[in-house]
Amino acid sequence: MLTGRQGERLPDWLDAVRQDDLPSLHTLAAGIDRDRDAVIAGLTLPWSSGVVEGHVNRIKMLKRQMFGRAGFALLRKRVLLAP
Repeated sequence: MLTGRQGERLPDWLDAVRQDDLPSLHTLAAGIDRDRDAVIAGLTLPWSSGVVEGHVNRIKMLKRQMFGRAGFALLRKRVLLAP
């Protein structure tokens, strides 16, 4: 379903999870149900926000490394000059 972009199979998978005896998966299924349309679109459509998420992760890492050591000006330079 993930690699084949077959989001239309999600409702069947959720039904199978609900019939199973795994409470933690029931919680996952309930969370997916809250935003079912977005999850199906994410599993079906070819677009991805992976590159943006990678940049956000990199910026957060730089910020954590500098925590309490410098101000915004140095953080800005590190973000703009980091590879």
